[in-house]
This record gives sequence, structure tokens and C-alpha cells, in this order.
Amino acid sequence: MLKNILPKRLFYRGLLIVAAPVIIMQLTISIVFFDSLWIKTNNGMTKALVGEVNTFLKAYQEEAYDRESLIDVFQKYLDFSISYEDQKILPNAVPEKWYSPIDRSLRRELKAKKLNYWFDTRSFKNLIDLKIKFSDGYFQFYIPKDRLTSSSARLFALWITLPAIFVIAIAIIFLKNQTRPIVKLAKASERFGKGENIDYFRPSGALEIRMAGDEFNKMQKRIQRHLNQRSEMLSGISHDLRTPLTRIKLQISLIKDEKISEKMSQDVTEMEKMLNEYLQFASSNSIESTETFNFSELVKKIIIKYENTNISSDVENNIYYDGRKNLIQRCLNNIIDNSIKFGKLISISLKKKNNNILITIDDNGPGIPKEELENVFKPFYKIDKGRDISKSSVGLGLSIAMDIIKSHGGRINLKKSPDGGLRVEINLPF
Repeated sequence: MLKNILPKRLFYRGLLIVAAPVIIMQLTISIVFFDSLWIKTNNGMTKALVGEVNTFLKAYQEEAYDRESLIDVFQKYLDFSISYEDQKILPNAVPEKWYSPIDRSLRRELKAKKLNYWFDTRSFKNLIDLKIKFSDGYFQFYIPKDRLTSSSARLFALWITLPAIFVIAIAIIFLKNQTRPIVKLAKASERFGKGENIDYFRPSGALEIRMAGDEFNKMQKRIQRHLNQRSEMLSGISHDLRTPLTRIKLQISLIKDEKISEKMSQDVTEMEKMLNEYLQFASSNSIESTETFNFSELVKKIIIKYENTNISSDVENNIYYDGRKNLIQRCLNNIIDNSIKFGKLISISLKKKNNNILITIDDNGPGIPKEELENVFKPFYKIDKGRDISKSSVGLGLSIAMDIIKSHGGRINLKKSPDGGLRVEINLPF
């Protein structure tokens, strides 16, 4: 459950590791401050204020004091505004703010002194309107709000919030700089995995990330060296085998028995075909730079080149793709060639679906048995059942197609075609 809630990207996980303790600490400090300091301080200030009001009322009742002088003293030294409203009654409803600590504490203290009161803390910005029942009227008090609450709460909130925001902002910048080299390495690995030629990758960031970048460069060199050695070896094999095959052809032409000559010529032709397709398979991973091209135009040109009226198409216009154009063309040619070999009617479709390019090629041939759908992608694997043996190839066409599509991060699937033959579905992300 927790894994589903946590962010998936390293940057956000790192930010959570940094920000969560800061936020928890700030909340804890704020709760402790408001509970043990601010609220207690406000309660003490409210209790003192109500005590002063109660003292004034008791002194006002005493005939020994001059009432006008008493009002002047309280207004002068306690910062009260006091007036007596005779023959007036208190308002009925008290405007309450249940979420206000000032209202709660003032109400509690006034009830503790058993005073008949009415107050309003909202109508004036800096004053509290307090009315206390007295004789046939009531006393009107206007009291500054700073007599009930400390202004340090706002300063505290400011000083506790700004540093937290500053720390989190610094953490975001730092984490961005730390994750950027990892993202660059991941993108370089992805491009190299798709067969693109990657120049020297410059490692950056922390020591561990630099080590990973250096190892990536070493791995890339080893793989490229292996591919170059294979290409050189195949070139040598091609040169070495073509010469004796040519001599064998010349010697076969001198054989007078036509039946034997024809059989031997077929064997030599099959050997040449196998050699050519093997070289094509080995060179399918040849380094080719990625380019942006019009996929729709490429498919249309391939169809036109076949000059086959049995090929129908449904191609969506102006679909652009970043990839290796020549390899994509070779892949489509291999699949269409197979469809033409074993079917009469071919249907080609190209559509853009969500973030994928979907290519569908259907034919009305004999199809491929369900149990053989996975095997046909293996190099040199041939199916004789349901197909004319004379038409079968060496068995590398679909292997090359699979290799090209996977190198572009795509998928290729074989299914039963609605036309009765084979359906080839190609999905390429873009």
C-alpha cells in the first residue's frame, strides 16, 4: 500500500526525504509554541484584563470613589475607553467565532467573574467592543486587541515559515543538480540500446554517478568493438566463400548430365541465398543515425515500389517519427515480401493511436500455426507445414524485422488475420 502512495521518481523521493522532516519539525514546534506559550500567554492577558474590568466595576459601586475620576484613571493608565449607557439594554445575540482563541478565552473569563456581558471582536480591526451590564444600563468598553493577544505569534509564524521555504527551495535546486546526470545517463543508455551511435558520454554529478558513467563508456566501447569484429569477420567469410562458390558454378556448367547439373546448381544457389541473408541479418544492427522522417510517406513509397494491384492500403497522413529510416524500410520490406510469397491479397494499415504508431499487415495466405508463432522469430527457423517448400527462405526475414522493431523500443506480434492468413502488428512508441 505504501509503495503505491510513494512517488516513483528519484527526484520526488529525495525531495520527500528532505521536506518531510522539515515540515514535521515545523508543525511540532508550532503546536508546542501555540499550546505552551501563545495560548497560555493570551489566557493570562485575558484573565488580567477581565480582572481589571471587574475591579473597575467594583470600585465604581463604592461611594468612596469619585466616579468621574475613576473613569479618567482607568482610561489614562489602562488604555480603556469607558462610557456608561444609561437606560439601555445589552444586545441579545453575541457574535461568536468558534475558531478564535481570543473569543473563547474572553468568554471563559467573563463567565468565571459572573458578569452579564456582550462583546464583539470582529467589527473593529484593532478594538474589542465590550459591554457589561450595570444597574439600569451598561458600561461600554473599547479595548485595544493587543491587550488580549501577543503580536509575537505573527512574527513567529513568519520566522518559522520563511526558513522552511528557503531550505526546501535549496533542496529542490540541489536534488535537480544531483538527478540530472542520472537522467542523462539513462537517456544515453536508451539511445545506445536502440542502436544509435553515442559519442563519448561525459560523466558528471556525484562520485557514484561518475563511476556509472565511466563504466557505461567502457561497456559501449566493448560492445562496439565486438560488433566491429563481427562485421570484419563476416566480410572475410563473405569474400572467402564467394570465390569457391563461383568456381563451383563454373565447374557445374561443365557437367554434361543436365539433371545432376541442375540439382547441384540449386544447392549452390541456396548456399548463396543463405550467405546473403545471413550477412543481412548480421548487418541489421549496423550503426545508422536517427532522423525525423514522414512515416506515412515512407509506407506509401514502399507500396508504390511493389507495383502490385493486390496490395490495398489505409495510411494516415503526416505521421512523423524519430528513428532509423533505412532499417524501418528493411523491416517493412521483409514482412511485405513474406505476405506476397504466401498470399494473394495484402492489406496494409498505418495509424496513430495514443502515443504509438500502429502498423498492421494482413494477407490471405495459409497463415502460421498458433504453436509456431513464437518460433518464427528465431534465426534460421523455417516452417514447412502449410507452406510451399520451394517458396521458403532461409528463415531470417522475421528475425531481422523483430530485431529492428525491438531496437526502436517497439513490439511486433503475429495473429490470425480476418482475411484468413497472417496478421503482423507493429507498435512503435513516439
